[in-house]
Amino acid sequence: MLVVLTAMEVERAAVRARMTGVRRHVHQAGTVFDVGELAGRPAALGMVGVGNARAAAIAERAVAEFSPSAVVFTGVAGGLRDWLRLGDVVVARKVYAYHGGYSDDAGFRNRPEAWEPSHRLLELARALAREGNRGGAESVPEVHFEPIAAGEVVVDGRTSAVARYLWDNYNDAVAVEMESAGFALTGQLNDNVPALTVRGISDRADGAKDVADEADWQAIAAGNAADFVRALAAGIGGAKGARQDERTEAPAATYTNVARDNAHVGQQVGAVYGDFHVTQRSPRRHA
Repeated sequence: MLVVLTAMEVERAAVRARMTGVRRHVHQAGTVFDVGELAGRPAALGMVGVGNARAAAIAERAVAEFSPSAVVFTGVAGGLRDWLRLGDVVVARKVYAYHGGYSDDAGFRNRPEAWEPSHRLLELARALAREGNRGGAESVPEVHFEPIAAGEVVVDGRTSAVARYLWDNYNDAVAVEMESAGFALTGQLNDNVPALTVRGISDRADGAKDVADEADWQAIAAGNAADFVRALAAGIGGAKGARQDERTEAPAATYTNVARDNAHVGQQVGAVYGDFHVTQRSPRRHA
């Protein structure tokens, strides 16, 4: 099971369009996931809403609900470098939470916090990029492996106070968005679940976000990121354990419980995907 999370509907729709056999799965607290297949492997898709706190809460819920082999956050971001083209994909090799700091009468001092992604997933992503694998995409955007900054505000300007703050304190970050810090924290807290952020550049954070949005760059960038996530999904089985060329399919497991006469048999399971049947034999008749 792979869990894919997004923040906005345009991002969710991009991933959903690449899934098959989708059905609705409702968490006991009401959170709705789309469960189906992505590149032939089981996948659950969720939308968290905007913000790091929401991303952390829903990511933690998804990990508990599905016990996934990996979690990926995908969507759009604003570019902080002129060499980034609209539609390019940025895979986060580091995620900054850039709003931490200490303020007193002497001024504000930055207190940075950062997370690195799963080594296995990052290495798989690099291999896919080198091989030109974009998950069947018609166009082939550039894929960059760079730090991403995640905060709590929309950044749309190169000379604004936040933009200058990012340039002064997080100078290696090439993109900015609002969810990956919370998501990355969840990945750290569940260190047995590989986590990775994949973003498409939908604007240049240069004061022209509305123009880029009107030109539908959010949908294009979200689609490019989703294509790369689909490629990740296809190769992710080999990223956890044996080399991909050595993998073999595990035989399907079959469990049979039989209750006779007045006996009762129960089965305790976590999450079940597919059909599950329980039958009871009729009591034997004695002559």
